Amino acid sequence: MKSCLFALLAVSGLYAETVAHLEWKAPAGWTSKGGSDMRAATYPVAPAPGDSEGGECVVYYFGKGQGGTVDMNMARWSSQFTGTNGVQAPAKILKRTVHMIPVTTIDVSGAYSGMGGPLAKEQTTKSRYRLLGAILENPDGNVFLKFTAPEKTVAANQQRFEALLNSFSRSTR
Repeated sequence: MKSCLFALLAVSGLYAETVAHLEWKAPAGWTSKGGSDMRAATYPVAPAPGDSEGGECVVYYFGKGQGGTVDMNMARWSSQFTGTNGVQAPAKILKRTVHMIPVTTIDVSGAYSGMGGPLAKEQTTKSRYRLLGAILENPDGNVFLKFTAPEKTVAANQQRFEALLNSFSRSTR
């Protein structure tokens, strides 16, 4: 009965997901396929017209004091992209506040080599990719958002990413 109620609330958009005393609501059209040890939520994103594949937006939580500093993550995420000249692509990094939570965002595009992760046997590079990312600074541990996909798919879903980011607030539960 309890799971049916949560399912009904999630479908109606009334149920917020939560981690580390922060909560958020998925934007319209995005449904989490669940989480894992480090992933609080994973939102598969369908490809936009003209893109052959979609992407995903992940909400990561590694634990209090874990995951590295904001600056380290911004540098690492940025370093995963190269421009047409083969050098690191320029990233747009901004600081702002969302519901009294300090947030640092990144927007970078180019050839993306961050697909494999640290345990991957092979590094894969995808051209014309884009990353929208954010780190929410939180006393109970930072929360990381990372949306990667082909450029057209990210552009078509940028408002959804912003809606997700702007929905974060301190948990009332």
